[in-house]
Amino acid sequence: MLLRHTTDNIIDRKALTVNPAKTCQPVGAMYAALGIRGCLPHSHGSQGCCAYHRSALTRHYKDPIMATSSSFTEGASVFGGQANLLESIQNIFAMYDPEIIAVHTTCLSEVIGDDMKQIINKAKTEGKIPAGKTVIHTNTPSFKGSHVTGFSNMTTGMVQYFSENTGDRENRVNIIPGFVEPSDMAEIKRIAAEMGVQIVMFPDTSGVVNSPMDGKFHMYPKGGATSAEIKSSGDSSFTIALGSLASTQAARALDSKCKVPFEVLNLPIGLRATDAFVDLLRKKGGVQVPEAIMTERGQLLDVMTDMHQYFYMKKAALMGDPDQLLSIVEFLTDLDMKISCVVTGTPAGTKFEKSIKEMAGGDTVVKSGATADTYYFHQLIKKDKPDIIFGNTYCKYIARDEDIPLVRICFPIYDRVGHQYFPLTGYKGGLRLMEKILNELLDRQDRDAAEESFELVM
Repeated sequence: MLLRHTTDNIIDRKALTVNPAKTCQPVGAMYAALGIRGCLPHSHGSQGCCAYHRSALTRHYKDPIMATSSSFTEGASVFGGQANLLESIQNIFAMYDPEIIAVHTTCLSEVIGDDMKQIINKAKTEGKIPAGKTVIHTNTPSFKGSHVTGFSNMTTGMVQYFSENTGDRENRVNIIPGFVEPSDMAEIKRIAAEMGVQIVMFPDTSGVVNSPMDGKFHMYPKGGATSAEIKSSGDSSFTIALGSLASTQAARALDSKCKVPFEVLNLPIGLRATDAFVDLLRKKGGVQVPEAIMTERGQLLDVMTDMHQYFYMKKAALMGDPDQLLSIVEFLTDLDMKISCVVTGTPAGTKFEKSIKEMAGGDTVVKSGATADTYYFHQLIKKDKPDIIFGNTYCKYIARDEDIPLVRICFPIYDRVGHQYFPLTGYKGGLRLMEKILNELLDRQDRDAAEESFELVM
């Protein structure tokens, strides 16, 4: 197996990526577009690109992901994709009747230099977009950024195309949830509802990529933020952007366009991050935190206290999406775990690295960007063997090769279910994350225990 040739001799590579620790921008843009009700994502490129993006999301969610393509051939590669997109828009509205087409570009259309605004305007003037229907777009070149960047760009596109300020400011809070699971988006909405805070959340993939089986095919499931809701975000009093890399750009665009002030928080994963989110909701919503939410917080604290001995000084290595990693690292340090290394393929910048080191300590190895890949992560694990690994499905090969327990987090997770339905956000999500960690650590303890130490009760 190729992994067995990995060594702990780490060389700083600048021009070579081996098994990137990310996926490409269009995957994130497609996922964000699914968070608009009645929206059909459209990949402006070849059929192969679109097939990969759909496949990645379908395998992760175990739900068929609907999307269309401009079906580039050699001719479009030479002369541009305008004719393809114009015909696609006309055909899509005629055959699939979406409310919205959300177009994202690909490597090919970006290299060609297709002017998306000009093409969409041409489609309008030629009557290819029916009355009451909308086409939006964002630029997502696959050769830079990651799926997190693509999610951010598409969410910003929603603001640019939909949000309006009518001058009638409402006592309502916008929430941009970041690149998280539909279960997390549902949990964020539940917390706000429990607190009695009126919100607009976009995008919202809950009820879309985790919709129930009812024996019928639904091209456009009931979930998702409506275009009217996104439009009304310009009249909200405040925006909470969850996750710096995935949500800041859209919040800033909304502030610039509609003068809605915003604050960026870490994703509410773990005790402190959830406290910060609940407290900001309380302040901006003008409400008190209800007893039910305080009970959930107390239960999380109870398990943190009861199980502390099993977390204490356990060494963890993490690979995944930067916004999630920040909150999870904070939570693990609250559990008195030691952070060995943190790696993300998404270009996250020096601020990310500084934040991780401030939370986890200066000895923690932190790296982001193209060469912060799965191969590099494996080298770090070989050099400083941790007690547990946190990462996506691709980390299972490293976990088996090094005989280290794995907790699956971030995107993609192809070989397990549950992430679609059970959140990691909020106090309940913190409980679930602790359960996952404890199960892995205690299963390993039982597996390795001598006969006289194989206990029935912890």
